[in-house]
Amino acid sequence: MEITDERADDVLVAGKAASPPRAWTAPARSISSRLRRRRGAPAKKVPWRVALRRDGVLYLMAVLPVAFLLVFRYAPMLGNVIAFRRFRPGGSMFGEYWVGLRYVKLFINDPSFWHVFSNTAILGGLTLLFTFPLPIVLALMLNEVRVRKFKKVVQSITYLPHFLSVVIVAGILMQLLSLQGTVNQIIEALGGDPISFLARAEWFRTIYVGSEVWQTVGWGTILYLAALTTVDSSLYEAARIDGAGLWRQTWHVTLPGIRPTMITLLILNIGTFLNVGFEKVLLLYTPLTYATGDVISTYLYRVGLLSNNLSYAAAIGLFQACIGLVMVLSANFISRRVVGASLW
Repeated sequence: MEITDERADDVLVAGKAASPPRAWTAPARSISSRLRRRRGAPAKKVPWRVALRRDGVLYLMAVLPVAFLLVFRYAPMLGNVIAFRRFRPGGSMFGEYWVGLRYVKLFINDPSFWHVFSNTAILGGLTLLFTFPLPIVLALMLNEVRVRKFKKVVQSITYLPHFLSVVIVAGILMQLLSLQGTVNQIIEALGGDPISFLARAEWFRTIYVGSEVWQTVGWGTILYLAALTTVDSSLYEAARIDGAGLWRQTWHVTLPGIRPTMITLLILNIGTFLNVGFEKVLLLYTPLTYATGDVISTYLYRVGLLSNNLSYAAAIGLFQACIGLVMVLSANFISRRVVGASLW
């Protein structure tokens, strides 16, 4: 078949019209930059001058807390060196000469230290046993209260003891538990004999733990009440549809919802396990109650400050701090393995 010139021109025009348009290609640099953004590549680092100018107010607010930590928390750590050096009042701040582990061996072989260590562990364990779960129970009870005025009154009453100083709390206990105090007057009215609570060693732990519960349980509910507000209300609706009662909802919805807060506070409390309140013990105990009331902090006060044996006291304090660190690390590791929640 012969193709004329006009027919050939028509074929060429049709072919050009049917050919797909040429796609636009972006520069390689633009494509690579987009890929970096999609892959989550780190953004360009902001110079410290620009960051300081932009967030200067925030940095200024952080100056005082950071200075407090440096002066009162980190700088005193340098004094731990006297646990391994002979310190004499009036001499060098870091001790006169090196003695190695002499003071560590002294308190390890000292029966008095292990006696106060056991007292501290028992008091710390009893305090943790009661002051950790009771704020959770009180927070769960307050969360179920629907009368707002009653709830506010209960919160105010339970928060108030936290704001009382230790001296006032000790004075209240002395007035209540003295031989002519309110408690003994009630005992005598019921036909019993008065009891010298503050002079009997077997009552000291009960008095101390009871006062700690009274003073700290109400304040401890604040964090748990805040955590309860973050629990999804739809989970309660789903549980009610499935037929779960109040106890089932608490066990399967409420407690798992506040579990991270519970684990965090438990680890922090374990870290201060051996830091039994020095002020309250010092104000309440007497030589008659040393058998159960003498703890590490009061023992360090007598040995270090009253007897001027600061190197020996520093060695015991360093040992106590190391135990606290090990307990925090262990509790955090166990919590991360078992529960899946931890501080870090």
